[in-house]
Amino acid sequence: MVALPKDYAERVYAGVLGKMIGVYLGRPFEGWTYERILRELGPINYYVHDRHDVALRNHQLVVTDDDIAGTFAFTRALADNDYPARLTSEQVGETWLNYVVEDRSIFWWGGIGNSTEHTAYLRLKSGVPAPLSGSIELNGRTVAEQIGAQIFADGWALVSPGNPEQAAYLAEQAARVSHDGDAVHAAKLLAAMEAQAFVEADVDKLLDLGLSFVPKDALIRRVVEKVRDWHAGDNEGDWHRTRALIAENYGYDKFAGNCHVVPNHALIILSLLYGKNSFQETMHIVNTAGWDTDCNAGNVGCLFGIKNGLAGIDAGPDWRTPVADRMYISSADGGAAVTDAVIETRALVVAGHRLAGAPVPEAAKGGARFTFEMPGSLQGFQNEEGSPATLHPATLENVAGHSRRGARSLAIGFRQLAPGRVARVATPTFFGKDALSMPTYQLLACPTLYPGQTVECGLQAGGANSGAVTVRLHATVFNDADTLSKIHGEPLELAPGAASVLAWRLPDTKGYPILDIGVQIETRDPAGTNGTIHLDYVDWKGAPKVTLQRPDLQSAMWKHAWMNDVDQFQTRWEPLRITKGVGPGMIAQGTRDWQDYRVSATIVPLLARSWGIAARVQGRERYYALVFEGDDVRLVRRRHVAVPLGSRTFAWKLDQAYALEIEVTGRRVRASIDGEVFFDVEDASTEALTSGGVALLVDTGSIATDQVRISPL
Repeated sequence: MVALPKDYAERVYAGVLGKMIGVYLGRPFEGWTYERILRELGPINYYVHDRHDVALRNHQLVVTDDDIAGTFAFTRALADNDYPARLTSEQVGETWLNYVVEDRSIFWWGGIGNSTEHTAYLRLKSGVPAPLSGSIELNGRTVAEQIGAQIFADGWALVSPGNPEQAAYLAEQAARVSHDGDAVHAAKLLAAMEAQAFVEADVDKLLDLGLSFVPKDALIRRVVEKVRDWHAGDNEGDWHRTRALIAENYGYDKFAGNCHVVPNHALIILSLLYGKNSFQETMHIVNTAGWDTDCNAGNVGCLFGIKNGLAGIDAGPDWRTPVADRMYISSADGGAAVTDAVIETRALVVAGHRLAGAPVPEAAKGGARFTFEMPGSLQGFQNEEGSPATLHPATLENVAGHSRRGARSLAIGFRQLAPGRVARVATPTFFGKDALSMPTYQLLACPTLYPGQTVECGLQAGGANSGAVTVRLHATVFNDADTLSKIHGEPLELAPGAASVLAWRLPDTKGYPILDIGVQIETRDPAGTNGTIHLDYVDWKGAPKVTLQRPDLQSAMWKHAWMNDVDQFQTRWEPLRITKGVGPGMIAQGTRDWQDYRVSATIVPLLARSWGIAARVQGRERYYALVFEGDDVRLVRRRHVAVPLGSRTFAWKLDQAYALEIEVTGRRVRASIDGEVFFDVEDASTEALTSGGVALLVDTGSIATDQVRISPL
């Protein structure tokens, strides 16, 4: 068993935050040169996403980005394979096939021979296993040595605290799915440095350690050594001078391809050496220096987050409040797409303990979704803005105390809250229409909260509150024409110092998705009320009771609530018709909180090689399914390979409706057709799936249905 740092979880959280901050900071001007940045933006010292005086690619701060999505999606290979001691490239490649939706999620889909990741994905899809899928032998050096492997290296370090050998090994296995040569060397060097940064703060010692994992004749080694020499000979500490030398000797013009790893790795080393051990200064340098700014700043931000901790991030301007921990991991596991830094930290910390052979610490506050246990964490909660006539501004601060099962809470402050106005805070459970306009990287996501689920939260009124307040849970729901409306739980009055648990079972929303969940505060005191409500935790678990159906022809967001891996998703004729031209496709909804439930739908095969319905879906390659093909119907468990759990002859016909149902309870899987039980099995295998959402499946054809119904068991 490997001893883990006592502050391991908090340092992982700081590393995750550093990655996010760096990506969001550098994303608006990704690809710009140093000269253009200085000319149009000036030195980068803070977020510039809202600068409307320049032609930025987007004016949203929290956006979809491959740097974040790939980093945190691919480390799921560890959990999906039960945390093997020696994870392989082939296993990471299978993870790609499970979570990546072709042409839609995670990557820049620039075409074979142009986008490294697209090229590797097509290799994997065609049956070429990793690491051959990413090799120079198959793809050529230009394609294989672009920046992607370095981008995604951080996650492997975050699960390897103080263990650079493990981090370098994992980073290499993952890198070789899509990259080769110096791209792999750069990923290994960076991952080793980050892993060692849990126990070592000196940048030069980290660089020495990282270089020990790079061959002596590798170009990456020569680049690092040269940048260190230039820095050592710079008596004036002028990073601009060294940047110019990098551009002269290792600039983009020296390397083929769209975004070669070498120039960007050189800028990472530049910022580490000149950053004066400051998160703020290092972010300033790596972003102002240009080229692949979000990638470089994300890597540097993660390393400095690990090395300097939360205190290092908080030593400069407020990087954290605008982000509020929010992130998107766009993938085929749509229920895990709308997430936050605390949730992802927990998954990485579990992996780190499992790989170290150490007992996994108990999840905070009984495993609640929102716990606020990390110092400064907001977990997506923000003050709701709107008409001053009805909405009263609130403040949000993560504070110590006021928790029954933990150490911290979220303090919601209000001053002179008057009758007729309400203070509202909320966190997203889905995405809004503005996300549809995010450039380059599409967001595939399912809601995390559904009708029929019960939301529970712990609350305590501040002891110094000037009077009683009324609190209630509220949610925002899409409706006709994709406008938004509010629904509310029952009110509860809290006297100063009083604590209570508030619970609310979400009502039927007629097929419309739920955008967010939060707390509303109001008062009856005509003189107004000052005070604080402490939010201890917010949670919901289990399968919903919901009918997924087309609510209205004028609504589009209900359709976006499905993770879409088909060619056509139409609603003009039947309420729901899906088409996949060649090969398997699916649409899916739900989360891994769903365990025991029944899913049913009446499906008409219009024309298909095979088709069916699935339960406990965890991506494109992990589910139980009732599948019709040829003259047979089969119950299968798929984990990259479809394993039959039962098979029967069934001469199904095109254009005929079939009422299908799957029940999953514990390890029992029960499947029915038109009310007749066809399969009832216990899956005793170690490969059994214990949770996940639902899906409709179609291979080379089209199917239609009116609705999909889910109910808990």
